[in-house]
Amino acid sequence: MKHQLENEAQLRGAWTDEMRAAHTARSRTENADEWRHLERAHILSQPSAWLHLRTHGAMFAAALRRRDGHEILGQVFRFVVAGPGSLTGRYPVGNTGGADVSAFEPLPIPDDLQVYLKEVSSS
Repeated sequence: MKHQLENEAQLRGAWTDEMRAAHTARSRTENADEWRHLERAHILSQPSAWLHLRTHGAMFAAALRRRDGHEILGQVFRFVVAGPGSLTGRYPVGNTGGADVSAFEPLPIPDDLQVYLKEVSSS
């Protein structure tokens, strides 16, 4: 059990780093970098309903700031399905969370993020 808690802490730390990087990019009005970090945070957040919902909330806020109607609607839908998907383990692993991809399509996990997700799922 201790190993699992350590891995979850590492995952949460990596997620926090991505969310901080998104915030930094937003403060510099670097929208593309903000979104890239939010997508990476989304990949990390999927095993945790709370983190998953927080990430979609941040993605929704970014879409509002950009006045991107398609993304706003996509995030509303994803906000509804994210929590139950994480709680039941039924989420598309590696999905970046934006409305530009299907909410049900698994995607490759970036190499540098794989270690966090493998450790949590194998514990």
